Amino acid sequence: MKLTFFSAQPYDKVFFEEHNKQFGFNIDFFEVALTEKSVNLIQHSEAICVFVNDRVTQPVVELLAAKGIKIIALRCAGFNNVDLRAAAHANMRVVRVPAYSPHAVAEHAVAMIMTLNRKTHKAYNRIREQNFSLNGLMGFDLFEKTIGVVGTGNIGQVFCRLMLGFGCHVLAYDVKEDKGMLEAGVIYLPLEEVLSKADVLSLHCPLNEKTRYLIGDSTIKRMKKGAMLINTSRGGLINTISVIKALKSGKLGALGIDVYEQEESLFFRDLSEHIIEDDTITRLMSFHNVLITAHQGFFTQEAMDQIAETTLSNLKAFDSGEPLANEVKISS
Repeated sequence: MKLTFFSAQPYDKVFFEEHNKQFGFNIDFFEVALTEKSVNLIQHSEAICVFVNDRVTQPVVELLAAKGIKIIALRCAGFNNVDLRAAAHANMRVVRVPAYSPHAVAEHAVAMIMTLNRKTHKAYNRIREQNFSLNGLMGFDLFEKTIGVVGTGNIGQVFCRLMLGFGCHVLAYDVKEDKGMLEAGVIYLPLEEVLSKADVLSLHCPLNEKTRYLIGDSTIKRMKKGAMLINTSRGGLINTISVIKALKSGKLGALGIDVYEQEESLFFRDLSEHIIEDDTITRLMSFHNVLITAHQGFFTQEAMDQIAETTLSNLKAFDSGEPLANEVKISS
């Protein structure tokens, strides 16, 4: 089976070519994102592989169908960028990678908390300039602080256990409580109570109609003054304009984001020689208490191995007519 691979980075090619040795697919790698125009790059493929910032809209699905595409393989967990109804109407299957080392993203969230708190990024730059002053670098003990967690799926659960290991009080909100988390010491509360009590709030939930702009003016008002907000899930969970207002007023004490709602025009690209036209992210970058990473939370050796292996296994199952364990379907 032939596969057309979009938004391919050099590391994608390394990992997928290595794992493809056991599958034997014919893969065309393209650096460009999937769009209505780039669909024309597909030549005699039955499958495509896309990532978080490829927009598989209804017009794109219709063009893919015309090209003979039978399956869309997401090499990520999220699928909010795919029009599932359009895909179903075109009799096109959609598969994903539901779990790829949840430790990678959870540990990155912890790294962002520690960096913002202890200001190690600032200390690093100071020392390189022979400035050994400690002024402005004070943090706080995480021990016995209250950590709020929104979403206790695979990643959220790992994050909770890490925070419990720091000696934190962990409060969580999810539509479904997890028995293992309760036994570990996590306390489930309504979202309003989690917001009002958390010294640090970390988001670990999917993006859908109910969670879009979960953090906005009304929810920020309920948060503890000076709280830290961390988002390693999806950019659309946060209303960036509301967050900027909260940072300016001091309502939010710090912000760490590995995702951004307009990231498709920025992330995974070297724009060091360009002028950033996105005024919102440039405003965020101007705050001393904001840390931005470019969707690298997933980026570990273990996670990349799992992503490549699961993606290609999904395609192998389809090619062999086997059940698709990781298929994404329209919710009934």
